[in-house]
Amino acid sequence: MSKLWGGRFTKKTDQLVEEYTASIGFDKELAEEDIQGSLAHVAMLGKCGILSPEDVEKITEGLHQVQMKIRRGEVDYAVSDEDIHMNIEKLLIEEIGPAGGRLHTGRSRNDQVATDMHLYLRRRVVEFVQLLTNLQEALLGQARDNLDTILPGYTHLQRAQPILFAHHLMAYVAMFQRDVERLQDSFKRINVLPLGAGALAGTTFPIDRHFVAEKLGFDRVYENSLDAVSDRDFIVEFLAAASMIMMHLSRFSEELVLWSSTEFNFVELDDAFCTGSSIMPQKKNPDVPELIRGKTGRVYGNLIGLLTTLKALPLAYNKDMQEDKEGMFDTVKTLQGALQLFAPMVATMQVNRDRMRDAVNKDFSNATDIADYLVNKGLPFRQAHEVIGKTVLYCIQNNKYLLDLELEEFNKFSKLFEEDIYDVLKPESVVDARDVYGGTARRQVEQAVERAEAELVQTREWVEARTEKE
Repeated sequence: MSKLWGGRFTKKTDQLVEEYTASIGFDKELAEEDIQGSLAHVAMLGKCGILSPEDVEKITEGLHQVQMKIRRGEVDYAVSDEDIHMNIEKLLIEEIGPAGGRLHTGRSRNDQVATDMHLYLRRRVVEFVQLLTNLQEALLGQARDNLDTILPGYTHLQRAQPILFAHHLMAYVAMFQRDVERLQDSFKRINVLPLGAGALAGTTFPIDRHFVAEKLGFDRVYENSLDAVSDRDFIVEFLAAASMIMMHLSRFSEELVLWSSTEFNFVELDDAFCTGSSIMPQKKNPDVPELIRGKTGRVYGNLIGLLTTLKALPLAYNKDMQEDKEGMFDTVKTLQGALQLFAPMVATMQVNRDRMRDAVNKDFSNATDIADYLVNKGLPFRQAHEVIGKTVLYCIQNNKYLLDLELEEFNKFSKLFEEDIYDVLKPESVVDARDVYGGTARRQVEQAVERAEAELVQTREWVEARTEKE
């Protein structure tokens, strides 16, 4: 069978050109969306009197038959038919005859592929919001279980101040909440219909774009036909949001790798999320967080790749834009796998509370509180800072920690020290002293968990509302 667009040409397409320019190898991923868009399009053509009721019925039935064959895995896509649109149209014509060729009335592959990608990303964004809420749920579960677990907080990877482990986990809940909100906001720009823009200038047929938008659940239609077929901002925005999510996962992965090492021994990951060594039988390697950390780079690359593709394209459609799909599909697959693994990995993680507490007891992360103690006694902060610096140096030189010092030793550095200094230096006292909104005090962390749980309910309602429309 000749090309559906072959009337203008006198020679066959070179085989290498066919192979090089064909996109069916990857855009077959859009088969469901392509049929979904076509079903709405043909319904509109019938509603507007552009196609006869008989053709509409025949095409609709044929599309459903093609859809079922694809779902059953009975379709062999042909490179000679270039892309998913031409493959499905050819299958439709084979199924119902010449009437299948009327489906393309009033549209172009340019607005068709854009519609497919809007439909595809719209569904994926809702799925990713759901996956993020699953991860937040796992984090909140660990946070609730560890409201009394204290570990060193770090800056520069040096022990800084004691914090609740729950507080540390809630920092990631907050990060992923921003990711949720970014995806929710991007949904507004994804849920816009380009179909009806034609190749670039619209169509001469009296179509009803708003009918199609309503049929497909789009909130609105593109106002400008040139913009409709050339816009890939919504994909760039998704890739940027995905890059941020992977960055957050990668940061957490780095901490899990450190925490599960013998040197830290703060947590142990479940065996289901680790692997062993082919030569060293004692090894338990945190391969999942390591691989997520590694795959972050490919997601960044997909973002930069599309930005580079788009940076010098004139309006409207150009073949370069075929490069928008592989990176998008790869990012979806990569992010999906990472989030699906991360939630159960966090939920099953064992926390070594004793080891964390031992680490807090054997450091100087309570030093700031002594400075605050002296300030409350009337000593200027800069002088208090110097006093504590000298006290810490004394401890290091004598192989002691601050709670090991006798009151007489404290008094060598300041006569303002009294017996109550020992209560001030207790890890629980240090933590609970940060009783400000957003601080690590137990009361504040409990309230943070409650707020996050309320946000989680709202997010799940958002997901449910949009899932019902699909």
